[in-house]
Amino acid sequence: MALRIVLAEDSLIVREGVMRLLGLQSDIAVVATCRDLPSLFDAVQRERPDVVVTDIRMPPGGVDEGLVAAERLRATDPGLGVVVLSHYAEPEYVRRVFAGGTERRAYLLKERVENVDQLGAAIRAVADGGSALDPRVVDALVQDQSGARGSRLDELTPRERDVLREMAEGKNNAAIAEALVLAEHSVEKVIGSIFAKLGLAWEQSTHKRVKAVLLYLAEQ
Repeated sequence: MALRIVLAEDSLIVREGVMRLLGLQSDIAVVATCRDLPSLFDAVQRERPDVVVTDIRMPPGGVDEGLVAAERLRATDPGLGVVVLSHYAEPEYVRRVFAGGTERRAYLLKERVENVDQLGAAIRAVADGGSALDPRVVDALVQDQSGARGSRLDELTPRERDVLREMAEGKNNAAIAEALVLAEHSVEKVIGSIFAKLGLAWEQSTHKRVKAVLLYLAEQ
């Protein structure tokens, strides 16, 4: 069965655009759309979706309603995935999305939503209990922490940072190797080096690797 999606976006143009993109995915179905926070919560109760895709700012306040939704739904519907769409690669926003845990949460930049493969992959990841983070947001988090006293991120090589971005997006070793034009065994070695430098335990599972990296980036 197709994944059931509730889409929350106050801009008609963006809402229609995202709906059309998702319509290209045979395993994803938008079952409701809404333009404000109250109607989002109503749609979740009514439709019982698998994933919510939400703008970060919408009525009634136009401030942080998408973040509020992600936080509240973690308590009321812990099995529900949430993909937050934002114009901003803002570390504090990312930390709020993942503050209660990385499971079933993703943060993507709107400028890249036209990449239907990335959006579809994020939806599938959170529906399956995993996580995803836009590579540009990884850059912002790394820059936010780089230079801090004793930051382990400063020890990463440029190649390791490239792999870190791809890994945080939820890609497995084969997909990372293809994206960076590397041998798969080379990717595994780089990931091992990243985990060693960040003081993280090695994980074979893609979801667990993403979780470990996101926790490190979001909680520093």
